[in-house]
Amino acid sequence: MEIILLEDVKSVGKKGDKVKVSDSYGRNCLIKKKLGVEATAANLNDLKLKKANDDKIAKEQLDAAKKLAEEMKEMSVVLHMKSGEGGKTFGTISTKEIAKAAKEQLGLDIDKKKIVLDEAIKTLGTHIVSIRLHKDVTAKLSVKVEGDK
Repeated sequence: MEIILLEDVKSVGKKGDKVKVSDSYGRNCLIKKKLGVEATAANLNDLKLKKANDDKIAKEQLDAAKKLAEEMKEMSVVLHMKSGEGGKTFGTISTKEIAKAAKEQLGLDIDKKKIVLDEAIKTLGTHIVSIRLHKDVTAKLSVKVEGDK
């Protein structure tokens, strides 16, 4: 019996795969638990249309991420950090603070988990921060750190 998997099934296959299983396993386990459907012509056509739609959505998301990455090259955010004599700073700038500043200053809703800091920002000046917008697209954002006395 051939089954189209609706979810990932360990040691059988991934979601969307067409797999060949025994009749009893297919009927009593996969179909009954709604983990798969029988591979009829209509279900195969639905799967093909769904994959085409998913590919289209993924391409649109990739294009949007590339466009945003191009726009972000010109953008920068300004953060303030407590500093003492001689420009010595107290503390570090976190990804949470960068995400909050981007939201307030630029109107960009960036998840703090997608911001990549090569090393902690502990000095005044301009720093370039990487932001993962998509699995294939990484943008650069300029973060300017100014001191407060």
